[in-house]
Amino acid sequence: AYRYTEARLTKVAEALLNDIDKETVDLRENYDGTTSEPEVLPSSFPNLLVNGASGIAVGMATNIAPHNLNEIVDGLVALIHDPDISLDALMTHVKGPDFPTGGIIGTEGIRQAYETGRGSIRVRGRARIDVSGAKPAIVVTEIPYQVNKTSLIQTAAQLVRSKKIEDISNIRDESDRQGMRIVFELKRGALPELVLNQLYKYTQLQSTFAVNNVLIVGRSPRLLPLKDTMRQYLDHRAEVIQRRTEYELRKARERAHVLEGYLIALDNLDEVIALIRRSPDGPTARDGLMERFGLSEAQAQAVLDMRLQRLTGLEREKIQNEYDELQALIGRLETILGDERELWAVVEAELVDVRERFGDARRTTIGRLSDDIGKEDLIAEEPMVVTLTRGGYIKRTAMSAYRAQVRGGRGISAQRAKEDDVNSLLLVGSTHDYLLFFTDRGRVYREKIYDLPEAERAARGSHVRNLLPLEDDETVQTVLSIKDFDADGYFVFATRKGLVKRTQIREYANINAAGLIAINLVEGDELEAVRVTGGRHDVVLATRDGQAIRFEEAAVRE
Repeated sequence: AYRYTEARLTKVAEALLNDIDKETVDLRENYDGTTSEPEVLPSSFPNLLVNGASGIAVGMATNIAPHNLNEIVDGLVALIHDPDISLDALMTHVKGPDFPTGGIIGTEGIRQAYETGRGSIRVRGRARIDVSGAKPAIVVTEIPYQVNKTSLIQTAAQLVRSKKIEDISNIRDESDRQGMRIVFELKRGALPELVLNQLYKYTQLQSTFAVNNVLIVGRSPRLLPLKDTMRQYLDHRAEVIQRRTEYELRKARERAHVLEGYLIALDNLDEVIALIRRSPDGPTARDGLMERFGLSEAQAQAVLDMRLQRLTGLEREKIQNEYDELQALIGRLETILGDERELWAVVEAELVDVRERFGDARRTTIGRLSDDIGKEDLIAEEPMVVTLTRGGYIKRTAMSAYRAQVRGGRGISAQRAKEDDVNSLLLVGSTHDYLLFFTDRGRVYREKIYDLPEAERAARGSHVRNLLPLEDDETVQTVLSIKDFDADGYFVFATRKGLVKRTQIREYANINAAGLIAINLVEGDELEAVRVTGGRHDVVLATRDGQAIRFEEAAVRE
């Protein structure tokens, strides 16, 4: 804003103003016409990409991510050498945004943002789990870019009060001049990884940076991908160096022209002094010098303004040396202006110099982050007892609710069922395991154990029809617990009419909410049971009459 009229600049900030006094950029009047200001800065490095930008103006928003100076310069140098460089090759130099607050960013979204100018990048704070104390703790040392630390702590505290996150006992802000340190002290027995996932899910410890590279190009707003943005800077920088070179060449020629006049005067020193002494005034002396020695008006005036000490032999040598150096400089400047390759070599050299003076190590780590924190990441993995009654009531209960008993124990009640209802199934599995429900119609449904209603040991639970879209007269015959559908193994099916079939477990990896036909049944037949096998087991089928048959599993068709 115009009210900020003065500021002390750092060295790197001064690099944005280098050569501004050499007509490198256009100037315009300031807001009240009292002075002039640059329309754009010469910028020895691409500040827009290195420090980023964010804002809204004239109905358009921009959100440009900051980057590492070393990587940006390396990318610019690569673009100078190969203007047709591919995005993949460019990204070997510019790997992704580098936020001043550090953190971790996911690889997803970076390429799209660089390719189109618009994208979404997931950013996580940096946290570690500390188990050295009496209680486990999560220590956060970096938070996502543009996230307010106080707001983050307040959000976490509110989640603890509302019991959405239950295992945090205390939150401390131990940040100081040495850096950031937020400590989430956990309750005894808490799972730190689970709580950390909850913090990622429900607080700003994980956020999204929406890239929107809208720039003003030729006084018009444009959405630019990374390569085009870098090309715009290089073109600007090349123009700055060309204008600076033209300015320096003009000044060098002007100075050399004056020095030529000095040398002519020194070579004819006695005659020059005599001419000046007999001239009645300055203009007459100047005209006399111009006429007698062929000097220009500027040269003649410079000779008249020369101090007497410059008439010594030592001063003549200095003037000659300066003149020779200027001639070499003029030749160098003319080469830069006359050869585009030389111009780009200067651009590259100055970029490399900025990198060597101001470059630092990357602060933000790039790694693979899951697109989202899933429900499973927020639920502790623990053993559960699943019960299902013949009446269709199902529940899950923590294994810890069932205490071990010694010989002679009287047992405990596992469920409070109706008078005419009894348990038909009991199994043990992890909260993260899948349950497959096979019905008498030959259909199969899938649910996670953590999605079952949790109830106390003696509670009845909820009816399975509240969980699965069963038909009116459809009943669950078998429930199996599966942890990994990629594991080797089979399901062996047996129907009421004696049909036997086996299918690989992996065939049931994708089951939607409406279920899946597990086995095709003939009219009047029903699925009786399903068992998990290893592929080389023996199978025994028994009838109600007590008859049984045994055969190798491999004999069953798939």
